Amino acid sequence: MHQPIMLQAVVDGLRVRPGGCYVDATCGSGGHARAVAEALQGQGWLVVLDRDRNALERTIARLDGCGVDVVAIHSAFAEVEAVLQAEKINSVDGMLFDIGVSSEQLDTPERGFSFRFDAPLDMRMDRSAGISAAEWLQAVAEDELVRVLRRYGEEPRARAVAAGIVRAAAAGQMATTGELVAVVEKVVGRRGRIHPATRTFQAIRMAVNDEIGQLRRGLAAGLKILNPGGRMAVITFHSGEDRIVKHFFREHEGRDEALAQGGSRWCGELPRGRRVNRRALVAGDAECAANPRARSAKLRIFEKAAKGD
Repeated sequence: MHQPIMLQAVVDGLRVRPGGCYVDATCGSGGHARAVAEALQGQGWLVVLDRDRNALERTIARLDGCGVDVVAIHSAFAEVEAVLQAEKINSVDGMLFDIGVSSEQLDTPERGFSFRFDAPLDMRMDRSAGISAAEWLQAVAEDELVRVLRRYGEEPRARAVAAGIVRAAAAGQMATTGELVAVVEKVVGRRGRIHPATRTFQAIRMAVNDEIGQLRRGLAAGLKILNPGGRMAVITFHSGEDRIVKHFFREHEGRDEALAQGGSRWCGELPRGRRVNRRALVAGDAECAANPRARSAKLRIFEKAAKGD
């Protein structure tokens, strides 16, 4: 069974109130969405999005009989503003982004996300759009692949790994996860607890799905349609993504700068707001023991300024 990360902290952080409208923009298997629906106590709206159609279907099933009005949309969260407006929803009271790959995606061999199975090298979160990881690796330039491995995977041997992948792709040997693993193991070797292909798989997945671009656009769109006083909660599992969220919230919180002639002025990005938690929230020891994926999770919450603030 899917275990939603920091479930109570998310519901509390969103400050769910009956009668409101809330969005789970990356609904996955619906654990967070179900908890939000229950907090609405039969009054209000819940909108769920996911670009993985299978995930959206799981969430719809989990929300059956939840007692609130549900709108389910097959969409990437970067398009949240446009798809909500198409549903005549112009503002919401709270929004959740749970960034990254889900346990179900990792545990489904044919999706190609995991090095634990030998399967087609796909990695697309939306299999109805874009190109697979295998196709991307056939077309990517070696220098670009080095950049991706360094930026998204922090792979110390990025240059050697990229060269090996490009050679294998040119020889028609980059169609499965097993072939990708074989290249990485040959270059990096097998040492330590962490599988040598972990960084490479993460980096390629993030590039294929444009996860950083999706995050930047989703944050901006989500904050724009939040009601004054509404809250946004973001869970990340990658240090680079957490830095983007931290910087985005900090810029919209802004700061007062002293003026030479006296007084001060506010400097920052609009719309204004405040960070609910100055430091990222993390899962407790018990949750991490029960769900190892929670160990790398960070939760940040932002509140849009009320009118007049």
